[in-house]
Amino acid sequence: MYFIHGFFMTESGIFVAMAFDRYVAICDPLRHATILTNRFVTMISLAVLLRGCIIVLPCILLASQRPYCRTNIIPNTHCEHMAVVKLACADIRVSSYYALLVVFGVTGLDVVFITVSYTQILRAILRLPTKDNRLKTFGTCGSHLCTILAFYSPRLFSFLTHQFGQNVPLHVHVLISNMYLMVPPLLNPIIYGVSTKQIRSRLPRLFNQNRP
Repeated sequence: MYFIHGFFMTESGIFVAMAFDRYVAICDPLRHATILTNRFVTMISLAVLLRGCIIVLPCILLASQRPYCRTNIIPNTHCEHMAVVKLACADIRVSSYYALLVVFGVTGLDVVFITVSYTQILRAILRLPTKDNRLKTFGTCGSHLCTILAFYSPRLFSFLTHQFGQNVPLHVHVLISNMYLMVPPLLNPIIYGVSTKQIRSRLPRLFNQNRP
């Protein structure tokens, strides 16, 4: 449970850092090297990693203090926080409230920061003089936006169904929770591969070579 949710929070922080990098590169390109120095990037990386490690700890500690007297079989394919906590024979409101705080207070702020960054980026793109420049600049951010949607959408839907979807069938919970674990890693190589010119030019030749 710790590693599943810790990696999620870390990846969410990485998306915020990437959005900031895109913002500086497009809105203030002449100062990109002076702002994003190696020292600054290292500090951001450590902050993102520590945040992911620390924020998830209370969830684990709260879950470990609950008595589990019914069953030790989790109705899921992995140790999702709410799926585990719901097996407890005790009041789980504190765990539920903290999970809400993390999702809307931390992940929600990440989404807000990403949205603000890309709003400024879009404004800068629309001010570019030629259509070709606008399309080229937007193309550098399109893969990042697609990855963000693939990352956040299944996770948010899974959390909301666990919190408020009491009448949602169990197999739907399992399907959605598996989607937020599997969909982003499956889509990321495709999204970034399609946006890379060298890979696009290489794929047709690769398929032609494999033909009998």
